[in-house]
Amino acid sequence: MAEQSTKTAIVDRLLQRTEKTFAEEMGLDLAKNTPMPLFLWLVAANLFSARISADQALRAARALKDAGLTTADHMAEATWKERVVILNRNGYARFDEKTSRFLQDVADHCLDAYGGDLRKLREAADRDPAKERELLKAFKGIGDTGADIFFREVQVAWDELYPFADRRALQAAETLGLGSDAETLSGLVAKADFPRLLTALLRADLDGALDEIREG
Repeated sequence: MAEQSTKTAIVDRLLQRTEKTFAEEMGLDLAKNTPMPLFLWLVAANLFSARISADQALRAARALKDAGLTTADHMAEATWKERVVILNRNGYARFDEKTSRFLQDVADHCLDAYGGDLRKLREAADRDPAKERELLKAFKGIGDTGADIFFREVQVAWDELYPFADRRALQAAETLGLGSDAETLSGLVAKADFPRLLTALLRADLDGALDEIREG
């Protein structure tokens, strides 16, 4: 009983310091499972995969959204230079040219393979997570890390993924004594709050705050 009480307190502290997932910070409602937020979250997964801070990646993802590059059509229609300027001004000075090419390829592949609608990727995979991962990795700039990022938050809409937790979040959870697998960790919060808990774990790890949170 005492152990469960300790876990509950740690989870409460994590959620108190992280009110939103990364997608929510971008103004995306992935639970709607509609083309625009799904595409923008794939773009974000591409950006978060680079060797750059999470806050810089988030800033760049927001900037692309604010510039109206919110769908595969809009991203594909933008020029390479337009994307480079947006990325360069928002923390991607070292990666702007390569990432601009990646985003063109992502948009083109999304249009060619799925008509700009990633729900069709899900159906093409027969809602099988392993196949979904394989199809996601066909996008330029998306490897296992990018697929993990995409899965982490889209599981609110794609039930076949739940519960999913990436390795870094699980390592942080184990450090805090919350468990070492997605099933155990998901049992600590409501399903709708699970992606936020994963985001909180990642944020705490990135901030070097795990010891502080564990000790209360």
